[in-house]
Amino acid sequence: MADLVGDRAIVWDSKHGMQLYSMGYFGQPVGIRKPKSAEFETPLELSLLEAAYLTKIGALRVNVATKKRPLTMDELVEIGSTFADDFLDRFLVYSHLREQGYIVRPGLKFGTDFAVYKKGPGRDHAPFMVHVNSRSKGLVPLDIVRAGRLATSVKKKFIIATIKENAAIAYYSFVWHRP
Repeated sequence: MADLVGDRAIVWDSKHGMQLYSMGYFGQPVGIRKPKSAEFETPLELSLLEAAYLTKIGALRVNVATKKRPLTMDELVEIGSTFADDFLDRFLVYSHLREQGYIVRPGLKFGTDFAVYKKGPGRDHAPFMVHVNSRSKGLVPLDIVRAGRLATSVKKKFIIATIKENAAIAYYSFVWHRP
């Protein structure tokens, strides 16, 4: 059970929070920047992407004061879309990566949407950085070069994910080659 607070879902029960975190590094324990384990005594803060995905797989119910029932995944996606125009595309890519068994964490420190791990933060380094390119935007060559240089400097593959018109996700990987 979580409460919607702005653009976050807060799991107040630390036991449930620990369970979600241990399922795949979902969320961030409040006040703990880099958790060393899945044991903590604080609430768990989830992004709307995480909350929508956990609702989708039946692992979380999110309440909001204006409704007498938990929100559906579609309602959470709709709420997320009020905060970011590309929320649905990011949610589809996030869900697909999770369904493939990857650990998906925010990629903000790399200037992209997601840092993607095979095992999880603290257990391995994220081999991929994934940027979701919205259906409504094109690719700018300078952005590809910038991303390729960044990915090379942090020893990661840079991947652009786009949603095709048939709703399939296409992944494009770029590797920076030095002469």
